[in-house]
Amino acid sequence: MVNLGRHNVLGILVDAVDYDAVVQRIMQAATERRGLTVGALAVHGIMCGALDPVHRFRLNAFDLVVPDGQPVRWALRLLHGVGLVERVYGPTLMARVCARAAADGVPIFLFGTTDALLGTLRQRLEARYPGLIIAGHRPSRFRRLATAERDEVITEIRESGAAITFVGLGCPRQEVWAYECRDALGMPIITVGAAFAFHAGTLTQAPPILGDYGLEWLFRLIAEPARLWRRYLVLNPLYLTLLALQLSRARRFDPADAVRPQDDLLYG
Repeated sequence: MVNLGRHNVLGILVDAVDYDAVVQRIMQAATERRGLTVGALAVHGIMCGALDPVHRFRLNAFDLVVPDGQPVRWALRLLHGVGLVERVYGPTLMARVCARAAADGVPIFLFGTTDALLGTLRQRLEARYPGLIIAGHRPSRFRRLATAERDEVITEIRESGAAITFVGLGCPRQEVWAYECRDALGMPIITVGAAFAFHAGTLTQAPPILGDYGLEWLFRLIAEPARLWRRYLVLNPLYLTLLALQLSRARRFDPADAVRPQDDLLYG
């Protein structure tokens, strides 16, 4: 297991860890029935925090923020000399946690996306990981939740018997939800973005070689240009610009320069 500490990438504290270290922490928290928030962030996720001091506070309150994208892994090396053999890719992390959960008899819950996709995802996960206990699933409402609705979701997850919750609401909504609900749930919450769609087979993953060279974004942009063009064509160049500023010390990105959230912005 590799754990080389937390390091500042544009004001976001990113954990230089490998899959084994993350899975071990998740499973230990699950068996001990205690909270643990885990976010797998690529460039978009980092930039959401870099540009928004309130969201920066949320992300830096996570127990683990792992380098989902190769450009985030490369930033750890470039800025801090921290070399990881591979990134901690959200869909792969989900797969590894499901495999351990199946082996250890630890129930999971799936929250987010549509009911149809969740049904397919559930069937595929149960077929791929014999013995996996999926205690329940709940689709997104695709809007901001009222307090009563939030409490209803939390109650459903807690009463299901689940010990791990996967959240697929999309960035940054899923990280907001995890931050706001972590204490009430009291179990590991793992935000995994498009992993639900990938594992359900409704969205095609980029070929591994593109992921290795940090070009997964290009594959996804070609697949969904209308939805993703702003994310990649605007935020990617800005990410590189801000990294250059941090590297040259022309701008200081202080993780403490963040603002505690005053209002719940829960989406579900």
